Amino acid sequence: MTTTLIILILAAIGLAFWSAGRAAAETAVVHGRRACEAAGVQWLDQSVHLRAMRLRRGSDGRLGWERVFQFEYSSGGDDRQAGRLTLFGTRLVALVGPMPAAPTVYTGQFT
Repeated sequence: MTTTLIILILAAIGLAFWSAGRAAAETAVVHGRRACEAAGVQWLDQSVHLRAMRLRRGSDGRLGWERVFQFEYSSGGDDRQAGRLTLFGTRLVALVGPMPAAPTVYTGQFT
């Protein structure tokens, strides 16, 4: 009886960990896609890849998982560049990758 209970508890913990990881990966996909769209570049492979994971304290002092995901994008179709997203839980805390093009500002004078 005790062994069965321990196995069930461990299975529940494993399932919760896996589910939180999938939620973070889906959030990273959304942020990666949006970053590429905003920068006007092509998001390659339509996926993100987990590169690192560690326990970290959040701004409220609680422990949580920080996950670093990598994705690839192309500005011209003939190159591959790597971008990186860092999530704490499902909250985006850092993005290194494609940046939106600076808007053109017209001052009313043309040369």
